[in-house]
Amino acid sequence: MAPSGAPWVPIIFIIINIIMINHLVVPSSAASETELLLKFKESLQDNNKLSSWNESSSPCGEKSHWVGVLCYNGKIWGLKLENMGLKGTVDVYSLKELSNLRTLSFMNNDFEGSWPEFHALIGLKTLYISNNKFSGEIPGETFQGMQWLKKLHLSNNQFTSSIPTSLILLPRLMELRMENNKFTGNIPKLSQKTLKSFNVANNRLHGQIPATLSHMPPSSFAGNEGLCGAPLEACPSNKPSTISIVVVAVVVGVAVIVIVLVIFMLNRRKQQSSASLENPASTPQRKSHAKDLDDASVRSASSASTHSRRGDTMKLTFIKDDREKFDLTELLRASAEILGSGCYSSSYKASMGNGPMMVVKRFKAMNNVGREEFQEHMRRIGRLKHPNLLPLVAYYYRREEKLLVTDFVQNGSLAVRLHAYQGLGQPSLDWPTRLKIVKGIAKGLEFLYREMPSLIAPHGNLKSSNVLLTESFEPLLNDYGLAPVVNQELAHDIMSIYKSPEYVQNGRVTKKTDVWTLGVLILETLTGKFPANFLHQGKSKEEDLPKWVLSISPEEWPNKVFDKEMGSTRNSDGEMVKLLKIGLGCCEADMDKRWDLKEAVEKIQEVKERENDDDFYSTYSEADMKSRRGLSDEINF
Repeated sequence: MAPSGAPWVPIIFIIINIIMINHLVVPSSAASETELLLKFKESLQDNNKLSSWNESSSPCGEKSHWVGVLCYNGKIWGLKLENMGLKGTVDVYSLKELSNLRTLSFMNNDFEGSWPEFHALIGLKTLYISNNKFSGEIPGETFQGMQWLKKLHLSNNQFTSSIPTSLILLPRLMELRMENNKFTGNIPKLSQKTLKSFNVANNRLHGQIPATLSHMPPSSFAGNEGLCGAPLEACPSNKPSTISIVVVAVVVGVAVIVIVLVIFMLNRRKQQSSASLENPASTPQRKSHAKDLDDASVRSASSASTHSRRGDTMKLTFIKDDREKFDLTELLRASAEILGSGCYSSSYKASMGNGPMMVVKRFKAMNNVGREEFQEHMRRIGRLKHPNLLPLVAYYYRREEKLLVTDFVQNGSLAVRLHAYQGLGQPSLDWPTRLKIVKGIAKGLEFLYREMPSLIAPHGNLKSSNVLLTESFEPLLNDYGLAPVVNQELAHDIMSIYKSPEYVQNGRVTKKTDVWTLGVLILETLTGKFPANFLHQGKSKEEDLPKWVLSISPEEWPNKVFDKEMGSTRNSDGEMVKLLKIGLGCCEADMDKRWDLKEAVEKIQEVKERENDDDFYSTYSEADMKSRRGLSDEINF
């Protein structure tokens, strides 16, 4: 029997090995979670309270004693690290790899510093960080992608600036606790029917409480002297008070007296002039004294009249002191030329007499922004200085509209030079100029990412119409950093980042979304075609640029893809192809495959005007391109 049974022995061993391999899959996954939590632990100070976290056991094993780790079906479901005196940095990106993480609580610890990027944990349902020392601004767009978030507790920290308006986009929000911070501005119009618990007491909020929150108890709004409306006392009406009426009456009375005085002095001067003709003996000294008095009276009347007419409401706020100052009245009197007009903003060129030409951009999509929030953000933008950024000169705040004032750039926008140059009688942009422009755009975008790290999309609205060109064709980025002050309910119709694949498909904006807009802009610059993504609020039936480029074989790119008006220089086709591939890498629909900004900028700066290398198409094989084209058919950019 032994010989006949011998052939079955290897089969038995194979079956045993298969069973053992299948069982080894779970420990491999558990080891990965162990590594992630230990990496997270390393970012903390005074972490001896987490001594039970070690490599000798897995977080969710049968005999696991990892303190604060919540498990379900062998996977990490939550972390409850409360009352431990923890300090240091919250390594969000280690936690991001825990795909089953749904709840996070760091309450009653000693964490401090700016807002950790918890918004990267898009699967969270509850986030508790109350009773710490977190401080600074929470960017307005922070919660855009956190569609599952139900409970958010931020109370008893030191957060400043305005309450993030992206909270209105959380469809499942049930609890929002933000009391005992330093939040300023208005309360966003939260209208979620799921919201049961709400508290913003003891902040620095002002304005009318949204009607959708009027059913909340008064204690939810206590300690904010500037708040009014139900359930607190009614907001004051717009009818003038007795004091204001008296003040106006006094001002008008003074103005009348000044005017009468001016008329009297002018008549007196006229009489003196007539007397001097009849009596030449009048002394020159007396005439001089009368003239000085008359001039002083006129100046006094003019000053009083101007102050009464303008007041503080007509003042522009200038970013820097070294600029020539003018007020809104002078700006409105200047000869103006409309540069562009849309549903949400309009641009005008204003000629300031013998002074500089300015551009005034009027925004209608910022009327939910409080004065303090708007001013603080404008100061933040005003501090930015880079050769490829158009500096903000001044701004004007009024509740109903906002004005941004910049210098006029003579050469116009990249959009005009790409798509309307013939109608304006201008030459097309050649290849070296387009490469120079793309490199400058990349440098400006890299600077924004470095200087404004708290913003998810530091530019937010990168497109050819927001790239201006100097006389030497150096690009200047415009309309950057405005995402936090644009009304969230209108933002998806206005800003280019909301045309991205991740937002269209999942309602998300990430650190790579600006990279997607950079990629589309590169393709637009090389092809001369306008991106369909930005036409008709992204609903154009035209084929979008990335998909169109991928539909064409790489060997045919020089003849079928590149703008014929761009021309080429000797041995430049290979470099043009390199830049085109960089554009495709930047606007990859799959964010995991999309390049990050640092990699994109490095690759762009390596592109030259010409090269001797004839192997232009080595990066993408034909099979690879077919694979990418198939992916494009499945995923609509």
